[in-house]
This record gives sequence, C-alpha cells and structure tokens, in this order.
Amino acid sequence: MPPDISVVVPLRDEEPNVVALHTELSAVMERLGRTYELIFVEDGSRDATFARLAEVHARDPHHVRVIRFSANFGQTAAFAAGFAHAAGRLIVTSDGDLQNDPADIPRMIALAGEHDIVCGWRKDRQDAYLTRHLPSVAANWLISLVTGIRLHDNGCSLKVFQARVVKPLRLLPGMHRYLPAIAARIGPRVVEVVVNHRPRRFGRSKYGLSRTFGVLRDIVRLRRRIRQAADPGTPPVRIYDVAATLELAPAAVK
Repeated sequence: MPPDISVVVPLRDEEPNVVALHTELSAVMERLGRTYELIFVEDGSRDATFARLAEVHARDPHHVRVIRFSANFGQTAAFAAGFAHAAGRLIVTSDGDLQNDPADIPRMIALAGEHDIVCGWRKDRQDAYLTRHLPSVAANWLISLVTGIRLHDNGCSLKVFQARVVKPLRLLPGMHRYLPAIAARIGPRVVEVVVNHRPRRFGRSKYGLSRTFGVLRDIVRLRRRIRQAADPGTPPVRIYDVAATLELAPAAVK
C-alpha cells in the first residue's frame, strides 16, 4: 500500500543538519499515526550530505527515500523530482536547514482536509532584515500583485499540497517561488497559516538579494509561465538528472 503522506525535502550542503532533520521529521510523523515516506533530494552537494542521507536510509529503510542529482539543479528541480517520486495523497514540502519547524506539520495536514494548498507564513522571520526579510516582503508583494494569490510568504518552503495539484505541473527553473499560484489553477482552495521559523544552527543561507532580482526578471512573463506550467498540454522540460536513488525497503511502509 502506498503511504498516505510524502514529505519532500531538498538539501544542498546540509551535512550537519541531516540526522537532526530526520529525527525531528520522523518523531512528528510517527505521532500523526498515518503512513508516510520521507523523500530527501540531494541537489549537487559539495560536502558529505549524501553520505549522511545514506546512513539515515540504512537506519530507516521503510520510510526514507533518497534522490541524488548528478549536479546542482536548484530548488525547483528538487521539488519537481520529489513530486514525481511521491506516492502519498498529500505532499508536504520543507527546507533542509532546520529553520522550518516540523512541529507545524500536523496542524497544516489537518487543514489540508478542506484545502488544496496550505502555505506556511514565517511571520516572525529569524533572518537578516536587510538581505533576506526586506527583499522577501518586496518579492511577495510583487508576486501577489501579478498572480492574484494573496500570500504574505510565497517563499516559505513549509507547505502541504494535495498531490493531484502538484504532480501534473510542468515546472521550469526558479518556479518554486510561485508554486501556490501555479497549483491554485488546479486546486483553488488556498489557505495561509503562521508557522514557527527558527534561526539557522549550521551552515549558511543560499539566498539573498538575488531572489528579489529573480522575481523582477520573472514579472513580465510570469502570468504566461504560470498558465503554461498548469497546462497538461505543455511539453514537459527535463530540468534535472538523477545520478542515484535509495528506495524504500520492500516491507510495507508503517
């Protein structure tokens, strides 16, 4: 039987966070009492992230799946690969840096019973104000203006989707920022909830002012790209290459 919930987590150069991330996610999902899988997408790391993921898989082979890219293809590609491999009716997405709090997941899953998309809002962000928080406010205002999907925090990776609204999407690089607006064309019931945001303990952020500039570049053609991404007639584009996968053990997912 396939799992009820798939959790998709992209990781790049997050070696110190892997074990703690798996421990926290597993504890939360076990308390939920529903079948689940954890899909970790290793996105061209330069450190030992994959080695740590392989160790986690060896310890928890009935829940952990690992997808290893042949190079760094970016967060959109990592989410797209996770969506393609996910078997759950619900798909949870999260960052791999421990700033998203897995403790928020049960509340969001409960809301997914009446919504197609549940988006986290990092209302009290634990990031540098000038280089991350302020640019994020500007980017979210622009995205909401153009797409008509009014969210405070499009960039929060902690989200819950009905699988049917994200698995058909034809994503291009950089489009993870607009996932709620794209998926809303298939499942229009969207809700946003305040979630906990924790300071980064290990490693460093991969994002900054460049994210806002990327949104500015996208604005002119954003509506057309969103329509195309949700259109099943759009030819799929290969945006990642998988070098290796570590699959679930044959025993049933618990």
